[in-house]
Amino acid sequence: MRILTRYLLRAHLGPFIFSLSVLTGLLLINTVARRFQDLAGKGLPLSVITEVFILSIPYTLALTLPMSVLVAVLYVFSQLTADNEITALKASGVSLVRLLMPLLAVAAVLTGGMIWFNDKVLPEANHRLRNLLVDIGRKSPTLELQEQVINEIRAGDQRSRYYLQVAKIEPIDNRLFDIVIYDLSTTGRDRTIYADSGRMALNADRTDLYLTLYDGWIYQRDTRQPDRFTRMFYDEQVIRMAGVGNVLERDSTNAYRGDREMSVAMLAKEIADRRKELEDVRTQAQRYVLIAVDYALRGPRARAGDPLQPRPIIPAEFLDPTRFAPSTGITVLDPAQGAAGDQISKQLAAELRSLKVRMEAAQIGMNRHRVELHKKYAIPFACIVFVLIGAPLALRFPRGGVGMVIAFSLVIFSIYWIGLTGGENLGDKGIISPMAAMWAINVVFLTLGVWAFSRLGKEASTTRGGGWDDLFYTLRTAAARGIAVVMRRRPA
Repeated sequence: MRILTRYLLRAHLGPFIFSLSVLTGLLLINTVARRFQDLAGKGLPLSVITEVFILSIPYTLALTLPMSVLVAVLYVFSQLTADNEITALKASGVSLVRLLMPLLAVAAVLTGGMIWFNDKVLPEANHRLRNLLVDIGRKSPTLELQEQVINEIRAGDQRSRYYLQVAKIEPIDNRLFDIVIYDLSTTGRDRTIYADSGRMALNADRTDLYLTLYDGWIYQRDTRQPDRFTRMFYDEQVIRMAGVGNVLERDSTNAYRGDREMSVAMLAKEIADRRKELEDVRTQAQRYVLIAVDYALRGPRARAGDPLQPRPIIPAEFLDPTRFAPSTGITVLDPAQGAAGDQISKQLAAELRSLKVRMEAAQIGMNRHRVELHKKYAIPFACIVFVLIGAPLALRFPRGGVGMVIAFSLVIFSIYWIGLTGGENLGDKGIISPMAAMWAINVVFLTLGVWAFSRLGKEASTTRGGGWDDLFYTLRTAAARGIAVVMRRRPA
């Protein structure tokens, strides 16, 4: 049996690695294509683009690894059945259930490894990737000037400020005509530079802008000495504007994390904080509701000198300080103070509305974190589910070849992904519980897999069938049975 186990595991290793590489590559290309707009035109160095690729891999692996398990199981078992190896094993007394036990054990190990990966590696990679994309988004694109417009140019230190106006630009050779530059970089000094023409160029690193100006003059005024004014003429002058090109400033101080950037411990802490916040809000809401009911029943016009007249229990924050009785903490109102009572009613209503908004925000936040917490376990568990689903399908339709493997893989994973994303949206909105949202699709596939697993020794076809025609016949028969059941249940 050990020989058979090693043979099965070696047979699955090649298809698993191949499908994992192909699927990861395809999803990476799709991910980078969606972010191409954020990366293009930024003049990013190759190291930064490579870092974006590398940090995108963990999120992609979390999705492609369970699917690669499904592809490998479908391919290997369809090949074993098509080559009559399954028949030979059955003739030798080997149970088909026995064949799946090593695969289920490996799937359990992969599940545990993916749970650790989703807890330790994936949140950090997502956090670094988000910070990097934010830094890239802040990065200035290649300097583009517009004609007849005052173009603001800021240096990399964010202190140097220039305003450049150009009447005409020749983009072929970067010639500029009728130039006016307003230099506000130095505090206490205003400088305006005029030029008949000039040339614009960036340095090799595309970080500094060099303007070569011809036939112009400079007006300069010191605000600390308003009586002095300087005017200088020049034939040629070079102005360097440092840091106005493509400088990527990395910010490592951003500690904020979204739900997909948190580990299991972080998510558990956030859930506990949101639950505590909900309890505090409910407590405050109950307090204000009791105050409002008491205030409505007893009325606002309690007389201070009548001990038989009960006073409404109104918190001090709703009271006018000029009408506050320190000994009781209660407003003393007379019949002429109806407007003050209306004001207190409005404040109570405003407080209750504010608490309702806080409660909804805390509930949504807790739902999102609970959904993400269950997702860290639900997606890795799909490795076990796909083994139970893939092997019976491959044994039932062994003659479909690689096309059948691809078709089944796409259909199963599409259904799984639609169920997962749909459940995530419903769980975030609180329509269903976060646990049910993330585990419902797993439960459905697991039930089908266990049922198919229990029927492994009762194949309904031989290796002569099990192709595309058999698949179409099976689907047509199942559809006909379903229609017949519906028609029988319709009232006459």
